[in-house]
Amino acid sequence: MIMIVLENKDYYKAIEPLSYVGINTLFAEAVVEQRILGKIYVDSVQEPTAFYVAHPYGMSLLFGNSDNEQFNRDLYEYINNQESNIRKSEWLQVDPAGTWADKIDSMTTQLNEQQIIMKNTRVNFSFNLETYHQMKEQLRHHDHEIIQMTKDMFLSQTGGVIPRYFWRDVDQFLAVGMGYSLVCEGEIASTAFSAFRNEHQLEIGIETAEAHYGKGYALSVCSALIEYCLDHQLEPVWACRLDNEGSYKPAQRLGFEPTLNIPYYRLECRGSIDSN
Repeated sequence: MIMIVLENKDYYKAIEPLSYVGINTLFAEAVVEQRILGKIYVDSVQEPTAFYVAHPYGMSLLFGNSDNEQFNRDLYEYINNQESNIRKSEWLQVDPAGTWADKIDSMTTQLNEQQIIMKNTRVNFSFNLETYHQMKEQLRHHDHEIIQMTKDMFLSQTGGVIPRYFWRDVDQFLAVGMGYSLVCEGEIASTAFSAFRNEHQLEIGIETAEAHYGKGYALSVCSALIEYCLDHQLEPVWACRLDNEGSYKPAQRLGFEPTLNIPYYRLECRGSIDSN
């Protein structure tokens, strides 16, 4: 048995427990509130106390009670991919307030020889408006046009971190999301977009075409999206792996300050390699 799948009609049972998790949980919130189709695994359908929220992009969050031994055994089987439930590499975050990190570390030790779990660090940032305004003056200026993302751009953009991986469809993105792209010689060179959004926050996703690395384009499109956030009373949110220099360094140049490091586990599907 690979954990209990919660039915959509019962997703509301995860809302309050998720609100107590003291890290950036916007991707899990998108699943729990059914803005995107993911999965929630629990220890009990009637009164769940342990939750594993899986986003279709390949991110998951584990939180709640860690004392249910049956759930923990099922979790071990899930992570071990005994029934091929993990079809692509998955990045797992755990609530740092509980004992889940210790339990996953123990599983990591047991599965170490197979290298099914690899431990990383994920960084949550906070946005410093004053620092942003100071840094904005230093951003490189470009002659290229920055435009709001259109339907055609949404559907045609390629890359590993692009809007269509985070939204149910283009209509939902155009109605609720936001994105800006820098266009160079008719090609989308860099895009900053809302990966997740609620009433008060907008988490930034970025993608730059390899041919345009190092030109400062990502900073420019991110600044455009930050300005959108400020105009709409939204807090810009940023998170990334500690070793992801392509995201970590731009974050700091845009006024984001590292505030929290948490364990980040890569669950392998035995043969698939991707990044997040």
